[in-house]
Order: sequence, then C-alpha cells, then structure tokens
Amino acid sequence: MTIGELAGRHNLSRSTLLYYDRIGLLKPSGRSGARYRRYSEGDAERLARICLYRQTGLSLAEIGQLLGGSSRQLAGRLEAQLAHIAGQIETLRDRQRLIVRLLGRPDLLAKSGALNRARWVKLLEAAGFTEEDKGRWHAAFERTAPAEHQKFLEYLSIPEEEIRAIREWSRR
Repeated sequence: MTIGELAGRHNLSRSTLLYYDRIGLLKPSGRSGARYRRYSEGDAERLARICLYRQTGLSLAEIGQLLGGSSRQLAGRLEAQLAHIAGQIETLRDRQRLIVRLLGRPDLLAKSGALNRARWVKLLEAAGFTEEDKGRWHAAFERTAPAEHQKFLEYLSIPEEEIRAIREWSRR
C-alpha cells in the first residue's frame, strides 16, 4: 500500500509517516518502480502498535526500543508508565484540592467529578452502612493500611485536623 493509504488507515498525516521513516521507527518494506514507498500488512501492524503505544503516552524513542524488545520489557515499561500516570493524577488531584481550599468552595469538587466526603458518605449510606458500620470500616482501614487510609481521607479533601481525629478515633 502507498504512504497515503497507510496514513489514512491510521488517521495520520503523510508527514508523520515520513518522520517515522526518517527516525527509523517505521521503514517501508519496499519501493515501487517509480521509487515510491510501499508498505506491507506487517508494516501496517507495526504502525498500529506504534499508534497504540503513543496513546499510552510513551515517547517515540521508548516505542522504538519496545518494538524490538521482549514482552517482558514491554510489560515493565507499561507498568512504569502506569505508575507515572498515577503520580500525575495524584498531583492534579492535589491541585484541585488546593484551588478549592483557596477559593473556600468545597462544593466545586463535586462539580469537578471528584469524590469528596459528602459523596462518599452518600455512597456508604446508599449501600446500607450505619454509623457503626462506617466506624468499623475506618477502624479496619486504619488497622490494615494506615498510610492508604490517610491518603484516602486526604483524597476526600477532609481537613488535616479532622483526618487526625478520624484516625485517632479509628485506632481505639
């Protein structure tokens, strides 16, 4: 297939494929009599993998290394990317909470789609949790995963002094 056909199949520009050729990421498998690039189904499959890995946020250099590597290398790099993205999400959530605090408008978290204390309590109550059940839940969370309990309470945008009180109460 031609460069235009391959680019169209993957919603890419022709110049993108020329760039991939220039950096060695996707070389055409052949040339026509007029020296035009020709791509095979194998090339199309490679491009599909490149596009898929780009959607994960990996750089082209990383993708180039992964395409020639083992499935174990791929899994390791994707796990590292997942951890990186989780860190970015946490940073963005921290920024959300800071902005809400600066504005003095906790109601804005609900509008942003973030889970806050009020929404969490509503969910627990909808599931039939009593005050006693909620207390047991906090106590079990604190006992089995104290650091995660702290992070979860912070995620709900509960003020620090209140988090301290909840955790102390949970330990009793």
